[in-house]
Amino acid sequence: MTSEQVRQAYASVADLYIELFGTVQQAHPDDLAFIGDHLSSQPGVVLDLGCGPGHFTGYLRSLGIDARGIDMVPEFVAHAKAAHPDSEFQLGSMDNLDVADHSVSGILGWYSLIHLPPGDLDGVLAEFRRAMTPAGTLVVGFFDGDEVGAFDHKVVTAYRWPVDEFSARLREAGFEEVGRAQRPADGTHRPHAAIAATATKR
Repeated sequence: MTSEQVRQAYASVADLYIELFGTVQQAHPDDLAFIGDHLSSQPGVVLDLGCGPGHFTGYLRSLGIDARGIDMVPEFVAHAKAAHPDSEFQLGSMDNLDVADHSVSGILGWYSLIHLPPGDLDGVLAEFRRAMTPAGTLVVGFFDGDEVGAFDHKVVTAYRWPVDEFSARLREAGFEEVGRAQRPADGTHRPHAAIAATATKR
């Protein structure tokens, strides 16, 4: 699964995706609380990577955070700019961030890593670590599972991860877990997991 295939898949359903998920009111309140709790204390720039329609970027901005959204789907970036004119959005790729080393104090990767083949995850996490200030915070949301495995996501192939294994990958990339949340499947949603982690000293 290439990033271009993922981009094309989301571009083809952008309008429907925005309708279903494009406002913060459509997000689970527990997710908003988890994100806010771990990123609201960051004093510098926070990147919302794979920001989609920009609703989480807008939420972070509402908390007084200097949040900026990056996505590779032009349709999402255009919508985000229109819906959140006081926020900054740009086209970009999370595996090659256009930022200086150790220049961002937080990163939100909310379900933006789910389409990465497992072999590509470490490289992207290393790029996150490169961009992160000392003791910066990373918050990720992803599909929970008993083992790493692909499944037929409604847009394009995605991967589920056991929380402990994802945490281990974060640790190998230079992050230390400081919080996690899990929510079981409820009939319409797959099992959910989230981890907050801080950059460790090197």
